[in-house]
Amino acid sequence: MSIYLDNAATTRVCPEAAAAALAAMTECYGNPSSTHRAGREAKKELDRCRRELAAVLGCGERELYFTSGGTESDNWAIRCGAEGNRRRGAHILSCAAEHAAVLHSLDELEKRGFAVTRLKPEPWGGVSPDAVLEALREDTILVTLMAVNNETGAMTDLAAVARAVKARNPHTLLHSDAVQGFCKVALPLGASGVDLLSISGHKIHAPKGVGALYIREGLRLPPLLFGGEQEQGRRAGTEPLPLIAAFAAAAAAFRRDGGAVQRMEALRQRAAARLVEENPGLLVLGGGAPHILSVSLPGWRSEVLMNFLEAREIYVSKSSACKRGGRSYVLEAMGLRSAVIDGAIRIGLSRFTTPEEIEALCDALGDARRSLRPSLR
Repeated sequence: MSIYLDNAATTRVCPEAAAAALAAMTECYGNPSSTHRAGREAKKELDRCRRELAAVLGCGERELYFTSGGTESDNWAIRCGAEGNRRRGAHILSCAAEHAAVLHSLDELEKRGFAVTRLKPEPWGGVSPDAVLEALREDTILVTLMAVNNETGAMTDLAAVARAVKARNPHTLLHSDAVQGFCKVALPLGASGVDLLSISGHKIHAPKGVGALYIREGLRLPPLLFGGEQEQGRRAGTEPLPLIAAFAAAAAAFRRDGGAVQRMEALRQRAAARLVEENPGLLVLGGGAPHILSVSLPGWRSEVLMNFLEAREIYVSKSSACKRGGRSYVLEAMGLRSAVIDGAIRIGLSRFTTPEEIEALCDALGDARRSLRPSLR
């Protein structure tokens, strides 16, 4: 039986989400924008899903807009947030360890004349509020920082960052890619928190292809996509109700499972303790979030370790799935030496991960270290 521990890349769809998607596809299949009864029933279901998801996130239902996923949400918030606030300046502040959806959006804005400062992450992987405050400028119009790093699990104190940013310049927008944080860590929203926040379904046991963007009430954000008047006229395109229903069901199931975060955290701590104790030289890289554990065996190659584990049907990764196996720029930005980066693997837990799976992983990684020849010294 396989052991899937790459949940930071994606998760298996939970039964509640699958059932909700099937019902929307086969029973409530009207277009929510149609005015006949089938359309009205679909619109009623869409509104219910929005209320349910907003309740889990902790925002108003009119502050939540459905998208195709975290990448679209990031692009919308960053590119349109910067353009919409350009009259106040052209400086953007971020971090070199952000997700590719953020970094490439910033690259595009630089081509349009914006100035971008990419902060170096702290040794623990996140960004300190002091570093943000020091880098803020009078013309800083947007700060974008992820809540939880997708490779190391490092957490940035968004509440403290928001206080610092808003105290210096209340007109500066604060966005967070919270794809890895939703349902797992506290996310500060509203006047005293972030203005824009991206979330995605497939990280919490919903299908791929659905996400949402939180837009603080009263904030005028230009649309990224043009067409129909869906999503209060701010995001064109027929809403994929089956995916949205699954997203809402997965979020509600996560919330009902009140001990999920504590279980993941306990399993992460157990894995870290065993791996450090039983494997001399093994390092824990960054961390903080309950569901991501990044470790390195300097001297052993990530690919070799992953192949050894895969032969035992244990699945982990070496970096973000968006890198397709490439070298981790996140760990490079943290200033880690090459041997550490090249020996790193990422272990991603979910609310379905069991103690037995963690013990099997620790056993297998110990066997790998003992039986495989180091490739670097």
